Amino acid sequence: MEYFSKQPIFMFKIKNILLNNNVLQNLIIAFLLLSGISFSQIPDSISVSKLYHFKVDSISIKGNEQTEEFIIRRELTFDIGDTLSAEIVKYNRERIYSLGLFAHVFVYPIEKNSTNILEIFVEERWYIYPIPFVTIKEKDFNKLSFGIYLKINNFRGRNEEITAVAAFGYDPAYSINYYNPNLIGKEDFFLKTGLIYSDVSNKSPSAEILYGEEFSQKFFRTHFLFGKRLGLFHKLYLATSYNYYESPKYIPGINVSGDRIDRFPELQFGYEFDSRDLIQFPRDGIFASASFSFNGLGINSINYNVARIDFREYRKIVDNLFSKWRFSARFTNGNEIPFYDYSILGIDEKVRGYFTRKTEGNHFYFASAEFFYPIIEELNLDFDFIPIIPEQLLKFRIALYTQAFGDAGTTQYKDQSLSFNRFISGYGLGLTLLVLPYNILRIEYALDNFGNNEWIFDLGVSF
Repeated sequence: MEYFSKQPIFMFKIKNILLNNNVLQNLIIAFLLLSGISFSQIPDSISVSKLYHFKVDSISIKGNEQTEEFIIRRELTFDIGDTLSAEIVKYNRERIYSLGLFAHVFVYPIEKNSTNILEIFVEERWYIYPIPFVTIKEKDFNKLSFGIYLKINNFRGRNEEITAVAAFGYDPAYSINYYNPNLIGKEDFFLKTGLIYSDVSNKSPSAEILYGEEFSQKFFRTHFLFGKRLGLFHKLYLATSYNYYESPKYIPGINVSGDRIDRFPELQFGYEFDSRDLIQFPRDGIFASASFSFNGLGINSINYNVARIDFREYRKIVDNLFSKWRFSARFTNGNEIPFYDYSILGIDEKVRGYFTRKTEGNHFYFASAEFFYPIIEELNLDFDFIPIIPEQLLKFRIALYTQAFGDAGTTQYKDQSLSFNRFISGYGLGLTLLVLPYNILRIEYALDNFGNNEWIFDLGVSF
């Protein structure tokens, strides 16, 4: 079967479009054809659903010019001999896309010579790119950060990743990180390591009051994480790091070693469960994580612990209406917790309606819920009209969703009781534009407890 036309295209090619309204979809297709735009509908698990239930006799993977085949196969929840439904194929297609290695992923069940072949066709993205950035932090133009972000993906075909950042202006920082999800053959051991140096502005309101003015701290951290993936969904890991915090002058509480410089090791244990379909924008599955850190271990008089939990669930409500909800919390425990490691809403988590307001304590609790509905569920585009740019950079999967949300959160000091009337909350409406595999843009209108409103323009999915 010939899937893709290779002839020159004048403007751009739409490989696949999936809308909720068939009449609207047909009108868009007609408009595109009348405009002279090339269109080719690619079959997927919906348009070929007549072939299901489909018993898999063999699996064929095509288009992975750089990526090793086992990187794709290890994400599949089925094997040869299993019988598949359209829903299972769609879920596994999203798992392959979640690798972040491909601009397009299509899955076709094919009957050929009495053999049932499940064909997986991928188109690889561009793997090396520098991205300049400008960020206005805390909605304050005096807090302008700018620099360059360099990312190198999949350089040996095994989904490894190197990232480097150089940021200037407000909170200048330099970092480099390396991630290998398949450290030893195909044994599912993974490794993360890196370092960061930053001259970071204090984020603790209490520390600023204690210090008497705004101030910055020099921060250095190097870390090493080693873990094991157990089956498809479970991960266990052990991480170590060395931390360095330097303040302009010593004030008890801002530093806790008895000096203006805190130096200490950190040991962390963690667990993750992740059954989400499309990690970049989940619609089905569960994510849960828990970690516990030992900070200082008594070295330089520093000894405190940090625990984190996070639970998220995604599910379909009816037709194309989806929901997701989340609860997360962070707890610190010890005789003396430095202000730079307090739990802060407005940084660690953000309540929409109070998006830039910072509240702190030893612990925080955060909850969020959303209902979301696709306006454009999926639109696969190939731009072919800029010949000097590599074609891998001109392939996109686009979607547009509308959402209604509600957030709530509070912080708690260790000598305070937890009370629901101390929670702040916000709610609102928004639009989310996915331009995958690159980024997500959110535009949201939020109201706080008192009816005050704010507009939020942010990158990335809410959760």
